[in-house]
Amino acid sequence: MLGENAIFSWKSKNVQKQEAVAYEKWAFPYGEEQREKLEALLAEMFPKDKIANVLIPFLTCKELFEQVLKNHVTEEATIKHLINKVKKYKMVVRKKEMPTYIALVLADRRLDESVQYQTADEVRAKAQEIELLREDK
Repeated sequence: MLGENAIFSWKSKNVQKQEAVAYEKWAFPYGEEQREKLEALLAEMFPKDKIANVLIPFLTCKELFEQVLKNHVTEEATIKHLINKVKKYKMVVRKKEMPTYIALVLADRRLDESVQYQTADEVRAKAQEIELLREDK
């Protein structure tokens, strides 16, 4: 989905709808419960922002993480590469919040059927660890 522009899409409304449903399933494989819990966590992490304004950077980082994951074996190597890749999306993901979004993506990847996210404090702690991996501080 990154880089696609729906304004100039030549796809039928039906195809666009199917793609939106597929994207929603990718983004929230555990359904509406996952989305609601993620939005609650995002609201706690970014209390001054609207959910849409923090959901977009989160989903961008999630997409980028999956792209980068294919090329790295360890989580640390993936995170280091992801940090460099996310920098290119500075219009979407603010530099100072990048470690938090990456920590949220990692929390999201650890979900199972119980749909129990880590706490905001646990995500913040992971974000601090990620901050230490940044070379451009």
